[in-house]
Amino acid sequence: MSPRLVLAAVSALALLAGCATVGQVGTDGRVDPARLNETVRILAGDDFEGRGPTTPGEEKTVDWIADQFQALGLEPAGDDGTWFQTVPINRFTQDGPAVITAKSGGETLTFQRSTEVIVGSHRPVPRITLTDTPVVFVGYGVTAPERGWDDFKGVDVRGKIVLMLVNDPDFEVAADSPVAGKFDGRGMTYYGRWVYKFEEAARRGAAGVLVIHETAGAGYPWNTLQNSSTAALLDIVRADVEAERVQAQGWIQQPIAAKLMHAAGLDYAMLKASAQTAEFRPVELTGVTMSLNFGQTYQRLTTRNVAARLTGTTHPDETVMFGAHWDAFGHATANAAGDDIYNGAVDNASGVAGLLELARLFAEAPRTERSTLFMSWAAEEAGLLGAYHYAAHPLVPLETTVANINIDSLLPGPAEPQIVVIGYGKTDLQDRLERDTVAVGRTLIADPAPQVGAFYRSDHFPLAKMGVPALFAAAGFTGASERSRVYVRDRYHQPTDDWDATWTMEGAAEDVQLLYGVGRWLAQGRDWPKWTPGNEFEAVREASAARRR
Repeated sequence: MSPRLVLAAVSALALLAGCATVGQVGTDGRVDPARLNETVRILAGDDFEGRGPTTPGEEKTVDWIADQFQALGLEPAGDDGTWFQTVPINRFTQDGPAVITAKSGGETLTFQRSTEVIVGSHRPVPRITLTDTPVVFVGYGVTAPERGWDDFKGVDVRGKIVLMLVNDPDFEVAADSPVAGKFDGRGMTYYGRWVYKFEEAARRGAAGVLVIHETAGAGYPWNTLQNSSTAALLDIVRADVEAERVQAQGWIQQPIAAKLMHAAGLDYAMLKASAQTAEFRPVELTGVTMSLNFGQTYQRLTTRNVAARLTGTTHPDETVMFGAHWDAFGHATANAAGDDIYNGAVDNASGVAGLLELARLFAEAPRTERSTLFMSWAAEEAGLLGAYHYAAHPLVPLETTVANINIDSLLPGPAEPQIVVIGYGKTDLQDRLERDTVAVGRTLIADPAPQVGAFYRSDHFPLAKMGVPALFAAAGFTGASERSRVYVRDRYHQPTDDWDATWTMEGAAEDVQLLYGVGRWLAQGRDWPKWTPGNEFEAVREASAARRR
């Protein structure tokens, strides 16, 4: 019987016994494609019910991953000596219709939720009511001193509803514009993400924020937002929710925003052009107010990160982190075939498989000088919630976390000639990866769709915001190859993202092997990776480095 079939048989029998582990087979420091494949098969099985956070599928998933870490000889690194870090979350569900109106002079305009304006809240209250609230257009809503940009110019927006453009100020400017290159051009920075815009509005004390939707800038059409607009919202429990979350947040169709501006005697195109200059100042929509009134129910729930560790020999207080999220979407809308289990084989059972292989290689090799930490994150698909909670409540200090290597969505099949780096050029970690990649006859390339902002949409990001340098390579959802394009079209975030008996994982194994090389170099060395000068996370890392010194 082949090694692959032995692994499958051992794992299948163990799963039936309720304590499945992938067969213990040493591979002399090499990532094993058969082990990768077997782990994906197990985690993407219907037994795990799509690995939905706060569901019975979560319990099976996190217990299984912890069992794997224990079998490999790792140490528990979670709360109180356990394998788990508890992540408190709030779940918000719409309760009844929303009333959304605007007044201008004696006229009242009424807008429809979902089709014209999408609005919700992360405040744990049963009803949100904003009445006759002033409206201010704040351009792109960006405060980026390291790029010489401030859209607010000290204007007080407390208690007001702010309208913001999506993406970055230089996204659509001409090549000869003085603003060209101020950010990353066609490549979205964090300042272009709606998540940042919501956060900045909260920091400014706004009552509400509506991001103006345009398909080019958002990277997806309005119906992408509309289709998910009735789904429950999840958020981590915030230490100071009033400082971190506005009362109401959401999106507004561009024609509706233009209509509000017109009611104030303003022209949308002219305001947008003004916002694409460093001289822009916020513009109040004089004579226009908005009212929002909607109810919601909320529940306090918990989910769990899985945490395992190998303690370093000479510098145990310095940590190299590896991470991959365990969750998919659980049971959700059924497809035409009646399948309602979103198994998440590629996204991200494959990443967990890679994480476990990394843990095995480090466990089987001589201990490194620095410690290594292996995190399987909760609730990534709901907004990186497990990683955000960790960033606020780290298990090891962030200033002594050397780097974070993230694995999210490895494609089955042979190795591609190119490896996509999400966030190409953001850190010098890429230099080491490139050296090793070239040595095996492959090349690194940048994300072919940088305007989508994928760097800001996976679990390394909450720690990057806190300064921890990140490496995120080999993601399968980039559309950089025909296999990737087919996956995105036919399987990504669908019930069809399921394991296939014809799969092999040679390419994924080589990708993980390259990440192991970078990780072992970091864990055995004294290098402290850096953000590229001018990067939005450079300043916070420099501050943490000063504390470390």
